[in-house]
Amino acid sequence: MTARETNLVNAFETTLAAQLASGGTSMNLTDDPGVDSPAYFVIDPDNDSNREVVLWSSGTNHAAATVTRDIDSKHGTDPTHDSGTKVRLAVVKQHIEEAHDAIQQGFILEDGDGTEVTINPAVASGVYTAREVKFVEGGGIDIDWTDVDNGTDGDPYDLTFTVNVDTAEIAADAITEAKIADDAVESEHLNDNVISGQTDLASGLALTDELLISDAGTLKKGDVSLIADAIDGAGLDASAGTLVNAAIGKQSIWVPATAMYPTKTGGCAAIALTETTAGRPDMYTLDFDASSDENAQFSIAFPSYWNESVIQFQVYWTTTATDTDSVDWELAAVSVVDSGTMDVAFGTAVSVTDNVISAAEDLYVSAVSGDLTVASAAANALTFFNIERDAGSDTMAEDAKLIGIKIFYTVDDVHEA
Repeated sequence: MTARETNLVNAFETTLAAQLASGGTSMNLTDDPGVDSPAYFVIDPDNDSNREVVLWSSGTNHAAATVTRDIDSKHGTDPTHDSGTKVRLAVVKQHIEEAHDAIQQGFILEDGDGTEVTINPAVASGVYTAREVKFVEGGGIDIDWTDVDNGTDGDPYDLTFTVNVDTAEIAADAITEAKIADDAVESEHLNDNVISGQTDLASGLALTDELLISDAGTLKKGDVSLIADAIDGAGLDASAGTLVNAAIGKQSIWVPATAMYPTKTGGCAAIALTETTAGRPDMYTLDFDASSDENAQFSIAFPSYWNESVIQFQVYWTTTATDTDSVDWELAAVSVVDSGTMDVAFGTAVSVTDNVISAAEDLYVSAVSGDLTVASAAANALTFFNIERDAGSDTMAEDAKLIGIKIFYTVDDVHEA
């Protein structure tokens, strides 16, 4: 039998309104059974030799019902039924057979590679035998019924799959061409503790996820901090699983007095050589007078990876006197780009004051200044600086001998553009 659902009514009986000839496929019922196809009918039910079971297979018109004849295969040739022959809708056998067929039809489970298994009960001596599907646990996975009570829609059975990544293993040969996305590190090698792929490790780049590491031919879960610690070295720092490119951040550049020149107007004295003691360090200095404000200038071509933000400076200087006083240094800067005019004003000067309580020919190093804004700051440019002794603001009565200054700036990369 075909697994289908057929329609039923209780104790329906009527007659044929017209003859159903042998081989005929259209049945005309006198009365409407109250249901549409599909439905089973018994024609001439009380006549054992002429009784026939038919299926009203399609349509809704009981007066022209399309039927499949001799469902029981009782007759070699379909019998002829005259008009007025009794017809009943009280078939039990076919309905039960179809119910059994529907149960036995079961269902199909298919795995990831397309293999299908049909799950249906077997029948032996009229008894259904249940079938069983087992979920097999593997390395690192536990499968448990965590709720086996009731099993209703409101309180279903719960089958829980728990994966333990600490013990789950993946065959190493299963990964043939593992690739990392473009926004990650696109390099196959870590050379000299520097990642040579397209992605630079910017300051504070944190690798917080877990990863798989090799262990005797299998891949297992490992903390990415292991990798971070492994490549910790020159140019790269690792702390708590976080990699930081140590070359990115605050940098400094030394500018000696010999790289500076007195300004044409209001300039300091020309570079001078002072000997301490023969065979000991000589001092090349620019000397700034105490009686008036004097200036010197120099220029720097910052690297292209300068972040073009504020800078700071620190002054290295000395004196020929032994006393207690102070000197005030001021620095201003402006950047000039390619084809730009150099007839341009410096930015706002920032000062740093150094107090001297020492002897002549001692080295004095000022505190680091506050933030200095470079006018028209640009990395791919030449940046001019003007350093001035503000004699009107300090208390030192003798020359301040400038040895050089250290410029502090910040970079956001480690390569020239």
